[in-house]
Amino acid sequence: MARAGLDKDPHDIAEMFDGVAQGYDRTNTVMTLGFDRRWREQTRRVLDARPGERVLDLAAGTAVSTVEYARSGAWCVAADFSLPMLSGGAGRGVPRVAADAFHLPFADEAFDAVTVTFGLRNMVPTVEALAEMRRVVRPGGRLVVCEVSQPPLRTLRWLYHNTVLRALPLITRPFSSNGEAYAYLAESMRDWHDQRSVAELVAKAGWTEVEWRNLTFGVVALHRAVKP
Repeated sequence: MARAGLDKDPHDIAEMFDGVAQGYDRTNTVMTLGFDRRWREQTRRVLDARPGERVLDLAAGTAVSTVEYARSGAWCVAADFSLPMLSGGAGRGVPRVAADAFHLPFADEAFDAVTVTFGLRNMVPTVEALAEMRRVVRPGGRLVVCEVSQPPLRTLRWLYHNTVLRALPLITRPFSSNGEAYAYLAESMRDWHDQRSVAELVAKAGWTEVEWRNLTFGVVALHRAVKP
């Protein structure tokens, strides 16, 4: 598999996620030491969806995050470009749609909010994907992105890059259906933007009131924005 970088081929990404669909949720919980559940809960709180609202959960995978957000009473739809991933969420009781982030199969202003959980770094060009998300959200609607980030403390960032991310493929190997894919994912986490750079990409795509919050010492960050 090619080096992660920031110039990912969407066909390679789709094939990779197809290959890790089996056991994906279990592997994520193992490699995050269970923090994935806490991060989804924090994302739900920042999203602040209300009963009657329509929420698009993009790059939803097996719809674990979609179910979390639907606890608010909002109507939430899981969208992903990997059919095996969507099939893995067949029993979760939420609507699921196969969708390309750059050509979403939804009308303009169809949603009150859109959220992406650990999927934005696989969308290149990122600004184009963020602009397409803006298209399908009503004026005043929200964007919430939960994504890996870069710890702001230099020492912690060095430890994260040189211990945690190096060990990640070894930790996930017994649980994953595709060990090579997790080596790729670890590299994509290392190469991804810091918090301020992501905020600038969001603003460049036409969103306003962009802000972020660090989770777990900045290993993960939540970005929130509003469509003008």
